[in-house]
Amino acid sequence: QVQLVESGGGLVQPGGSLRLSCAVSGFTFSSYHMSWVRQAPGKGLEWVSGINSGGGSQSYVDSVKGRFTISRDNAKNTLYLQMNSLKPEDTAVYYCSASSFSFTWKYGSNRKTDYYSWGQGTQVTVSS
Repeated sequence: QVQLVESGGGLVQPGGSLRLSCAVSGFTFSSYHMSWVRQAPGKGLEWVSGINSGGGSQSYVDSVKGRFTISRDNAKNTLYLQMNSLKPEDTAVYYCSASSFSFTWKYGSNRKTDYYSWGQGTQVTVSS
């Protein structure tokens, strides 16, 4: 059974930090490229960051560059997103997703059909 379980979300003040985790089971984690995709209230999906299957290359949407860091531990089947200097516009449900398509981690995709599987999401709220 394929499972992606996100955790680490919560309420944080502007300028604060959070670390999201995504625990994966049911498929060979190290064979898949991974991404974080978010959905703000009333808006569509927005790809945030991606990392290749080996973990050696990462990519980010311009709005989070320099603030967010994606990483993975293939031995622990876990994906991470370190989020620093958070802004109110970062408020969203954050999903981790797996894909065999390299363009998803490198350039991003907002189409669910480009991904093999998704988690249930974790809420991040940035507010004072």
